[in-house]
Amino acid sequence: MSTTPKRALVFGHRGASHDAPMNTLPAFELALAQGAEGVELDVQLTRDGHLVVIHDESVDATTNGHGLVRDMTLVQLRELDCGSWFGAQFANTQIPTLDEVFETLGQRLIINVEIKSRSLRATGIEAKVAEVIRRHAMQKHVIVSSFNPMALRRFRKHMPAVDIGYLHAPNMPFYISWLMFGFTYQADHPYEQQVDEQYMQKARRKNLPVNVWTVNDPERARVLNALGVHSIMTDMPAVIIEALSRS
Repeated sequence: MSTTPKRALVFGHRGASHDAPMNTLPAFELALAQGAEGVELDVQLTRDGHLVVIHDESVDATTNGHGLVRDMTLVQLRELDCGSWFGAQFANTQIPTLDEVFETLGQRLIINVEIKSRSLRATGIEAKVAEVIRRHAMQKHVIVSSFNPMALRRFRKHMPAVDIGYLHAPNMPFYISWLMFGFTYQADHPYEQQVDEQYMQKARRKNLPVNVWTVNDPERARVLNALGVHSIMTDMPAVIIEALSRS
């Protein structure tokens, strides 16, 4: 009797960001509707200490405003339209807070919270992320990731039991990987082009699940699935889920 092979989990990268404005509640809800097992999102701190979900340091590319997120208050950010750039049907969509994303999705999905921080010194963002996770009892339903090893180390001190994913890319400075030396994390998050059979063999020796980003090509997704990656982050969850169902 034949069995259906286990496929990689599919995460909506900034939600279903091919079909809705990235890092918005409509994008996250659409990823859920398309069948994604998880979503990935980016968090930053406002000037007055709130956690908002937005990728760029500046609001210029995805809103009708101008300026840096860190220089603006939550009230100022909430006045911006972050949907019209994508399509008229998303006009007046607001930048969500991490609280709102947790309230909207609850425990129906795994939520990969990426801490956007370049600072080697504490800014307070890691403590805030831990606080919001705790408030919504999401400890078993999140994974916290970052390209910044110091952010991961600081977060671990605030919330030791939550899984951590180390984000990295081929062009990162050597000292970044050096800062991870001796630090235990629960998942490896490489750029998808880094991953081949040799890479996966090394990951298996370390007993590290591999969560790749960002894969929008169905054939590449099938290759990665066959290699045994744990999850695939994509802007197009429905397309990748369909592709993997044919693997």
